[in-house]
Amino acid sequence: MSDLHDLLQRPAGELARLVREGEVTATELTQAALERIEVVEPSINAFTDVDAEGALAAAAAVRPGDERLLAGVPIAMKNNRAINGLPVRSGARITNALIASYDHATTTRIREAGAVIVGSTALPEWGLLPTTEPLHREPTRNPWDLSRTAGGSSGGAAAAVAAGALPIAHGNDGGGSIRIPAACTGLVGLKPQRGRVSQGPETGENYLVVDGGLARTTADAALILDALAGPAFGDATWAPPHTESYVEAMGRELRPLRIGVLRDPGLDGVTVGANELLALDETIARLAALGHEIVEPDVALPVPGAFLNDLFVDLFTDMASIQMRVLGAAGKGLAGGEGPVTEADLDGLGWAVSQRAAARNATDAWQTKFSADGIARLILGTFAPYDIVLTPALAGPPVTIGTISAGLETPLEAFERAARWMPFSPVANLCGNPAISLPTHQIDGLPVAVQAVGRPCEEHVLLQLSAQLEAEIHWDERRSPLAAATSR
Repeated sequence: MSDLHDLLQRPAGELARLVREGEVTATELTQAALERIEVVEPSINAFTDVDAEGALAAAAAVRPGDERLLAGVPIAMKNNRAINGLPVRSGARITNALIASYDHATTTRIREAGAVIVGSTALPEWGLLPTTEPLHREPTRNPWDLSRTAGGSSGGAAAAVAAGALPIAHGNDGGGSIRIPAACTGLVGLKPQRGRVSQGPETGENYLVVDGGLARTTADAALILDALAGPAFGDATWAPPHTESYVEAMGRELRPLRIGVLRDPGLDGVTVGANELLALDETIARLAALGHEIVEPDVALPVPGAFLNDLFVDLFTDMASIQMRVLGAAGKGLAGGEGPVTEADLDGLGWAVSQRAAARNATDAWQTKFSADGIARLILGTFAPYDIVLTPALAGPPVTIGTISAGLETPLEAFERAARWMPFSPVANLCGNPAISLPTHQIDGLPVAVQAVGRPCEEHVLLQLSAQLEAEIHWDERRSPLAAATSR
């Protein structure tokens, strides 16, 4: 492959600088990305749509001297955010005919930052699972081991970056959907504070979901947040604005932190793997050597993990069912179908979730939200003595394809399997706190990550911590086998 293809594995901030200084053109970078997608896509199935014509047209408009944050950098949007002129599939087959007539707020901000959108990336149907395996298409595979998942629900985004097709990609996180695929593929995955990134124009706010991105470096994670952060007209609520750019904040010296450690998610039947605990313990030792205070004993959640999981599933299914009713019905109508969404229109889990939500009434939904607010306060109180709480990112390695979704007695059993594998991530969505997956280790040929949960609205502290560890560990230099092979 050419030097231009190798450039795609360099940081997005560096690529924007090269475009700005005229050392490479946005068109050259975009063409290189499109060529690399063509090479790796048969192996990883990361994309739902590739818009070569639109991407090259957008790239041609980016000139030397462009001071925008991501000028000329190729990127993809997760396919649950509208891109004008492309399908908004949300991982489903019923939405194939649902062509967006507008850009989502995140898409708009990515364009305004100067990035070139090359297409959209895969997710599980309606983003329901932490793996990307919708029944109507091939599963998205992990560039580190093609028999394993790239995670979900931003699995396509993670696979594209880890395969060396893109330097960065957009994702969103409603229960770990940025952090889980980042952990699976050796990337940095930051879930921002609730309300940090506008959810417009479809909604005024979202209790669980926030948009962000996946990157190889901490600096690029900060750059994506700088591009996306801030409210938009019509937002019902938003996080207090940060006082400086996240890239600038990331570069500041990190003060010594009080760090709590959460090893036990409180879920019966969950055993955290030896490699995951090794990564956690070695990261703790490294942070202690860097001058941080590791507080003992370990943090314990104030309520049973099973209760938290049930509460989260109720919140998540209520939210997801709205997508099915609105987008599913619209997609069905545009495809020439009639009537409401039926079992034949959805994967088994999607239908089970829609029926579960339909059996609940408005009082049930409000009661769940009321309970969630109260439990979140309890957890925030438990975490309050610490600057960050460190956990394993996952309870085990990236699972093999089918582990979560195949051979189920009932479709909803997939949630139980998922909870046993990713028990640490939903807490940050329930509380709204920022959280980050850090690719601290590579063991037995696979990435292993730890998660850091921050104080409310303190993404900058998580980024400073990530930058400090990256300088020690140099995870930015690691490449998946697929990325290494296709760069030769």
